[in-house]
Amino acid sequence: MNDYVEVRLDLTPCDETRTDILAALLAGIGFESFVPDDGGLTAYIKSELYSKEAVDALLADFPMETSISLKDTVVEGRDWNSEWEKNYFQPIVIDDQCVIHSSFHKDIPTCRYDIVIDPKMAFGTGHHATTTLILRQLLSRDLTGLKVVDMGTGTGILAILASMRGAARIDAVEIDEFAFSNAIDNVRINFAENIYLHLGDAAKLSVIGNVNLFIANINRNIITADLPAYVSTLAPGATMLLSGFYEEDVPVILNVAEPLGLKYKSHQVLDRWTCLVLEY
Repeated sequence: MNDYVEVRLDLTPCDETRTDILAALLAGIGFESFVPDDGGLTAYIKSELYSKEAVDALLADFPMETSISLKDTVVEGRDWNSEWEKNYFQPIVIDDQCVIHSSFHKDIPTCRYDIVIDPKMAFGTGHHATTTLILRQLLSRDLTGLKVVDMGTGTGILAILASMRGAARIDAVEIDEFAFSNAIDNVRINFAENIYLHLGDAAKLSVIGNVNLFIANINRNIITADLPAYVSTLAPGATMLLSGFYEEDVPVILNVAEPLGLKYKSHQVLDRWTCLVLEY
């Protein structure tokens, strides 16, 4: 049973850019899970890794003009799978084709693709609109024989479906050590032997090439910063699926993508969140 510290951070002013940057900085000092909202961010870290001094130092150097207040609370150890089952993660069916559930669920609907995800504290169960949008893209495409990259794989859910849909090889990259460990477990329990996991950031892409389908479900700022590295992996005619941002962010992404040789094909929207489809 692991104790966690819940850290509530109220931001003034607050917007998506500020909460995205704050989450990225907190991930660098051991925080595992983030829940942004209109007023700020709630973040979670194992109690033995928590240092209020480290967080205070991070906030003092925050790169945008922002007032940030902090409140921390210890969350006593518990069965986190049970917590997910009761409060967060219920089985979900995507377009009557794919069911996503955890190993502790019962009475699971029958679908062509059955994905088992034990998310613990990692992101990516299919419930978030961005994950759902990309799952739908993968279900609608012929992935047979394709070489795929899943950037920011989280629980590994997108890589696992790509494997089930016939992709030849999937390189899944994750910067967070806890999420990376969780992805290893999920890949194993889904018997997805053609998924190769890499711990690190976009620098890991330097040894990957001839990619036919590149997936990145992260956030706008990271995507725009790392797009040149993404493009360096692509084979001619490759497709890129980008999500983790709102529809109004599409022009921002395109301003970076088009000079790199990426062409707009389409985008889909769910609850304001967007999946942008580009071709190389």
